[in-house]
Amino acid sequence: MIKSITEKLLFFLIFIAVFTACQSTSEEGNQILDQKTPNIILILADDLGYSDLGCYGGEIDTPNLDYLAQNGVRFTQFYNTSRCCPSRASLLTGVYNHEAGIGEMTRDRSLPGYRGHLTENVVTLAEVLKASGYHTGMTGKWHVSNTVVQETPEKQLNWLNHKESHPLFSPIDQYPVNRGFEKYFGNIWGVVDYFDPFSLVNGTEPVKEVPEDYYHTDAINDTTVAYINEFSKAKNPFFLYVAHTAPHWPLMALPEDIKKYENTYKKGWDEIRQNRFEKMKKIGIIDSTTELSPRWSDELSWEENPDKDWDARAMAVHAAMVDRMDQGIGRIINALKENGELENTLIIFLSDNGASPEDAAGYGPGFDRPSETRNGKEIVYATQKQVMPGPETTYSSIGKRWSNVSNTPFRYWKSESYEGGVHTPMIAFWPKGIKLENGSIVKDVGHVMDFMPTFVEVAGAHYPDASNDIIPVQGISLVPVFDGNFRKGHDALFNEHFGARYVRFGDWKLVSRSNKNEDDWHLFNIKNDPTELNDVAGKNPERVEHLENLWKEWANNNNVFPKKKNNKKNN
Repeated sequence: MIKSITEKLLFFLIFIAVFTACQSTSEEGNQILDQKTPNIILILADDLGYSDLGCYGGEIDTPNLDYLAQNGVRFTQFYNTSRCCPSRASLLTGVYNHEAGIGEMTRDRSLPGYRGHLTENVVTLAEVLKASGYHTGMTGKWHVSNTVVQETPEKQLNWLNHKESHPLFSPIDQYPVNRGFEKYFGNIWGVVDYFDPFSLVNGTEPVKEVPEDYYHTDAINDTTVAYINEFSKAKNPFFLYVAHTAPHWPLMALPEDIKKYENTYKKGWDEIRQNRFEKMKKIGIIDSTTELSPRWSDELSWEENPDKDWDARAMAVHAAMVDRMDQGIGRIINALKENGELENTLIIFLSDNGASPEDAAGYGPGFDRPSETRNGKEIVYATQKQVMPGPETTYSSIGKRWSNVSNTPFRYWKSESYEGGVHTPMIAFWPKGIKLENGSIVKDVGHVMDFMPTFVEVAGAHYPDASNDIIPVQGISLVPVFDGNFRKGHDALFNEHFGARYVRFGDWKLVSRSNKNEDDWHLFNIKNDPTELNDVAGKNPERVEHLENLWKEWANNNNVFPKKKNNKKNN
């Protein structure tokens, strides 16, 4: 079993996880649910590629997630909304992210679909489950509230560098504990230094110092363990939302984890990608007829790459971050076993979007990125790959080529509406509740907004009706799939993010990249062409027109205002 974190860090985690009195109302406070009602743990990775996990074809060592897959089910056609904030908004509320107020990021554009925080006309999973008698806790990345920024860049950097402190990272009414979670420990903002995170809070109180051996992925997992140990003492079931920052940039990992992969990626982009592709076919994640999409930008071969050592190290750190997350998930599984809760706990694991192509170094310090560590060491933004990734003192990311590998076999990545941006691995584990054969691979099409009706159904909970001015749930329960029965899924699925768009209707998908003109649509038959290689728009003008009209209708009905259209609805 995975070794525990150091005693000092463990003491710190126990301290911040001390159980506080449940915030209850007369409707929710003392309700004891049937013992058959399951606990629910929703684990979300950040910028994890579709093929990164071992059970989805990757070479990264993920034995604990592989265990959940082997004793649960894996979905192969599950969708997020292509970026962290929007995916989290849809996942938490059961509606499209624009309806929840987060069409882009956390800035308030004063438009209904772009408020930058979860609006008052939606409810969260925690609010619904808490009202039905569940204990509720969250650890990790929130990133669905408006960010509070200091009045000058200098003051903002001082705050980021831990040279001064301020009480709030976002409006306090938008914190997790004010959206249904009894307990919360994590980062309110999105980007963190893994060894000394910015925007770290316990409940609503800023955590001003962390131990010298702090590592954020460990803290998220081990606080989750502390919550499990506490909640398991009660008769009521519990809901935990475990929102990891890993493996989002900056590339920061512990030396012992990096060492494990120090030679793995010296083979280069092409060999790793091909190996993943073959393994995915072998284990049934993709059909044997699936074509591997061309490697992004093939003008540079691995053999001619002048930065081979740096690039191999970058992917090694990415793998180490995923590995470390898996180690902690192993401790979560053990805690459930030790408390007699594992058999009747529904565990869901997925990613908020495809792997990221972003150049973290190119952003430079500012907004959510520090310029130095707490003890004054300069942070190098490795724009010329002049410093190896891994330690706290450098900001870097895996870039487009490795992102393309992580998203094997698909094209593109985070923020795009092509499959590489919106396709997520999704594992569901529930020994007492899932009737499908262990290790089954599910091809039903699902979406992150489906978790709300799924959890409502398995918990016997109640979603507010329309008379409460709450938007009706738009997801569709996955319970029939768990039961091995037919599920009538979504007639169509849609997305929009900074102009990137898609509509999927049956086996057909109409898609456009970001920053393209409104007529730049491409049509693919996803059943026959899952990697979106053969654009048949020119041969099917009537189908293109039909699907485009469906998208426009959805956009008009769901507060979608792409930037290029300013504040006018599509019509």
